[in-house]
Amino acid sequence: MKATDKPSFGVLVTDVTRLMRKHFDRRAVCFNLTRAQWRALKRLHRGEGMRQNELAEQLEMEPIAIGRVIDRLQKAGFVERRADPADRRAWRLYLTPRAHGVVDDMEQISTELLREAQRGVSAAEMKAMMSTLTRMKNNLHALDQLGA
Repeated sequence: MKATDKPSFGVLVTDVTRLMRKHFDRRAVCFNLTRAQWRALKRLHRGEGMRQNELAEQLEMEPIAIGRVIDRLQKAGFVERRADPADRRAWRLYLTPRAHGVVDDMEQISTELLREAQRGVSAAEMKAMMSTLTRMKNNLHALDQLGA
């Protein structure tokens, strides 16, 4: 790309996402968690007691893949499966005390990284960008409903 060429919207969004992930992964390496494991912990932190299939749906992952993620998290002492009192075949997922501490630490890393990434961006600019991206996301979800 020439210095005078402007990158497309898609390229910029992809680049920002990739760079945020790269810097987050560098800072969180001490926790020995994959991004998929971190996402699962964060989602469970927001709603403990969900079923494995609900977590898979929320993370847009296949049930078999989320099963492997949960297996590793359970083995590492971050998650526990508890029997669902309403369905003997199902398990509910809960974070362990160890996981709560790690989630708090990783949230701090995320907050600091976002603050650094937003340097020089005003609150009004952030609000407008978030509003625009939310609208675009909703539009794309609407296409899913139409089958487009």
